[in-house]
Amino acid sequence: MRSVEEQQARVTAAAVAPRPVRVAISEAQGLLCAEEVVTERPLPGFDQAAIDGYAVRSVDVQDAGVTATDEDGEPAAELSLPVVGEVRAGSRQPIRLQPRQAVRVDTGAPLPTLADAVLPLEFTDGGTARIKVHKAVRSGDYVRRTGDDVQPGDVAVRAGTIIGSAQVGLLAAVGRDKVLVHPRPRLSVISVGGELVDVDRTPGPGQVYDVNSYALAAAARDAGADVNRVGIVGTDPKTLREVVEGQLIRSEIVVIAGAVGGGALEDVREALSELGPLEVDRVAMHPGSVQGFGQLGRDEVPTFLLPANPVGALVVFEVMVRPLIRIALGRRHPMRRVVPARTVSPITSIPGRKGFLRGQLMRDEATGDYLVQALGGAAGASSHLLATLAEANCLVLIDPDVSEVRTGDPVDVAFLGQRG
Repeated sequence: MRSVEEQQARVTAAAVAPRPVRVAISEAQGLLCAEEVVTERPLPGFDQAAIDGYAVRSVDVQDAGVTATDEDGEPAAELSLPVVGEVRAGSRQPIRLQPRQAVRVDTGAPLPTLADAVLPLEFTDGGTARIKVHKAVRSGDYVRRTGDDVQPGDVAVRAGTIIGSAQVGLLAAVGRDKVLVHPRPRLSVISVGGELVDVDRTPGPGQVYDVNSYALAAAARDAGADVNRVGIVGTDPKTLREVVEGQLIRSEIVVIAGAVGGGALEDVREALSELGPLEVDRVAMHPGSVQGFGQLGRDEVPTFLLPANPVGALVVFEVMVRPLIRIALGRRHPMRRVVPARTVSPITSIPGRKGFLRGQLMRDEATGDYLVQALGGAAGASSHLLATLAEANCLVLIDPDVSEVRTGDPVDVAFLGQRG
């Protein structure tokens, strides 16, 4: 029986990232940048107003708000400037500012020549022909200078950066409509079993719905793969071989569920024997101990055989297949985040196998410590109940040499995807 770590090492050694491709920036979100995006132009490309107000020379308003008197000792008139024009955002008409003048500007409008500051509206009386200035500004105040964000030759987005909304915006801002990325690996999901019917049909005697192809396809999308859900395929060797062979051509990863035991396993082995070596082993984990892996086809595509039990199939996917997808995406940390927690109820585990048990992770309001409630693995609990997996937000990791975990004992838990 292989250890989990041995099987993971065998699987991840087969990881091959698809070649980088150039895509539209609107399609790049969530992908890993595969190039250093070097800017050719400054951002912003011109001096512009950072706020609605009046473009001025700072020297002309430096005395605003200062109490002053005239030659007779009387209070001096409040500082005011004539408004000689208006510049809206997007204007291409150059304006030259003369001393002791103001020009009304919108946010993003190009700054008139000689202007070095913007008076916010609240620093004035908001006049249209003439403004009274209540407060001074310094040179550069409320102005976005040319190249403040990015200078020519700067790297806007670095290789290895996950492209999110900010990166998409920055790419657009520097004039890039396409970017080189590590693409999503293509993954095909096949369900095998004569007892299976699709969800749009009513199961007859001895038949069950095909849960695996839907659940595994969703898990693969969540991991970042580009998924093709093939659906149900019969166990006829010729048909199965043709279907799998077709998916090997179009996929970087193939997942076949429901084919690790009984007659179905022999049918699958017969069907796929000509495509490459495919080993079915017991791995020291539960659920999902019996599983298969090989590299099939001319391109040696990583191919998995998963249990028919949906919970076992999803757990094996989480432990073995998901890291392969994350590596193919170029992610530096393909495994889920693991944190320590204290149990709030007893947990039983199978001796000699590493447990991956469903749980709900919580936070102790008083101490901030993580707490975990086991949803599977408690005394008398069944390991195959899909409903408890749907309620889980973590997997409780139990070492192979541990069979009983008491209330309050420390355990490691792996975060699953966020719910809600």
